[in-house]
Order: sequence, then C-alpha cells, then structure tokens
Amino acid sequence: MSSTTIAVDVGYGNTKFAFPLGADVVTRMFPSLAPTGSASSLTSHGAGYFKTRDVVNVTIDGANYEVGPGVSITSAYGNTGRTLSEDYVTTSEYAALLFGALHYAQAKEVGQLILGLPVHTLQKYAGVLQERFAGSHDFGHGPVNIKRVVSLPQPLGSLVTFMRQSGKELDTDDTCLIVDVGYFTTDWVVARGFMMDDTRSGGVPGGSSRIYQQVATLLAADEGEPVTGIERIDKSLREGKPMRFYEKFIDLRPYLEVAKAQCQTAVKEMQTRVGRSEDIAAIVLTGGGSALYAGAIRAAFPRSRIFSMDSPCFANVTGFFDIGSARQARA
Repeated sequence: MSSTTIAVDVGYGNTKFAFPLGADVVTRMFPSLAPTGSASSLTSHGAGYFKTRDVVNVTIDGANYEVGPGVSITSAYGNTGRTLSEDYVTTSEYAALLFGALHYAQAKEVGQLILGLPVHTLQKYAGVLQERFAGSHDFGHGPVNIKRVVSLPQPLGSLVTFMRQSGKELDTDDTCLIVDVGYFTTDWVVARGFMMDDTRSGGVPGGSSRIYQQVATLLAADEGEPVTGIERIDKSLREGKPMRFYEKFIDLRPYLEVAKAQCQTAVKEMQTRVGRSEDIAAIVLTGGGSALYAGAIRAAFPRSRIFSMDSPCFANVTGFFDIGSARQARA
C-alpha cells in the first residue's frame, strides 16, 4: 500500500503508529519488545485448537526478531527483548519494532516517515534516523521504500494534539508546558502557541520504568527472591490487579506509593530548567507514565492549571501525523 505519511513513535514502552486507511486515520500500538524469533511454532501443530499469537517475524542484519501485539511479556531469564538505553534508536531492536509497525500498516511506499525522539537526544540522533531508514529496505516481507524521514521532539506531537483538542480554552499568546512521561524518559516543551522555547525545554532519563524497577526492588526485599521482568509489574498496575508471585497474588499498590519517590529527580530537573511558572497558562500531561508522575508535577507547580490528555499514549503519534499531513499539503 502507498502512503503519503506514516507516523511512528517507537517508544521504550510501546510502539505507536498512525496511518491513513481510506478517509480515516488509524492508530495502533504494541509493546516495544523485540525478542529473538523462535525457529518453530508449536501452535501450527495444534490442529487449530490453540490460538495463534499476533506477531510478525522481522529480519534485521540477518537476525530474526519477533514483534507485535501478541509478543510475550515474560521470558526464561528476564530478557524480554526490551532495550532501555539512550542509544536505543541505533539498535537492531528499534529497527525491528519500526519495520513491524510498517508491516501492520501494510506500508510498501512511504512518502514521509515521521518519527519521534526524546528532546535531549534529538540533535544527536535525528541525522542517524534519516541515514538509517530513508531508502529501500527488505525486512523479510518484501521491499519497503521510504522517501523521506522526519524526526520530531516527542512532546511536539502532544502539543499539536492538545491544541486541536483544547486549544480553544487558551489565547494564542498563552504559554504551555507539555510534559511527556514515557517509559524511560521524561521530556518537556515550553511553547507559546506553536513557538517552542528551547532554553526552557528539555528531557532526562527517568520515566515509568524507573518506578517499576523500584517496585521490583522493594518486592524482592520483602520476598527474599529476585523479581525479574518489570513488564508484569507494569501490566498488573495498569489493570489494577494483584500480580502472581509463585504461589500467591500480591497487591502492588503499597509498593507503588513508596516507589513514586523516584519521580522527584526528573521533576526537579524539569522545575529547574523551566524556572518560574507564573507565565504558564497550562501544564499538559501526556505519555503512558503521566498518571504516575501527576502528583509530583502538581506539587512542583501548585498554582498552574493542569490538563491530562485524552488517550495520552497516542497523543504524540496523532500529532506527528497531523504535522506530516500539513507538510505534505504545503508541498
């Protein structure tokens, strides 16, 4: 399928993408896990009785990776295929997730591929993404041609989405602080209308995974056993269900309340960079980890009006798609 614009946000926690389907814009998501693909499938020998997992095998530099909504969140030794490092966009796992998104979007010809980057790594890696992904590729499912790659700071997508959803409540001269709490990073942009203030914007490592890792540490201390795989902790807390740990089910909420202290490092850095906030008309919380950081952000900016985005996980990627569509219209 030929698409003028496809937007993909390969986050540390989830891979989100938006693409055109007829007159509609479709958004989808799957975990940012790219374990090594299995050489065989037991399901294919199940005589149709067992369900088939919704995954696709992607080949990157000769290695086979498994990605998609049905990817397993557990593994034998805690290696689920998740990458948490600042050079994430240079890894084979990142490429596997990106091409997996293009596969689910049924993309073969892409006019422009819009990608997001953390604010503090944008300058370093924007050119890397352009060089790596522009051109023709074959990841095991036939050639995919990408004419142009555009990299954007992640909170910019949420800014565009927020202005579309709630911009009527603000004056065009009002200043907003967009805070994007991801899985591994916390990014923020200060903008007046669509004009960004580079001196007050930034980002640091520290997102929801830092809290989940602290929950795992606290739980391991109580249980006297190592706790591997923070993906199960994430799932348990998001669904509001106890997590199985050997023979029992454990309510993780008390651990979460203690672990939220991990928010302070990122929030204090943001507070220092943003400075006095009397000119900020709205603080907009977005990203999959925004609910975890909301209390600390409210405490840091007690007199500011705070908005929570609708569908915060998709706020960046839908904004990216809008930016790409506007660019295409001007072209």
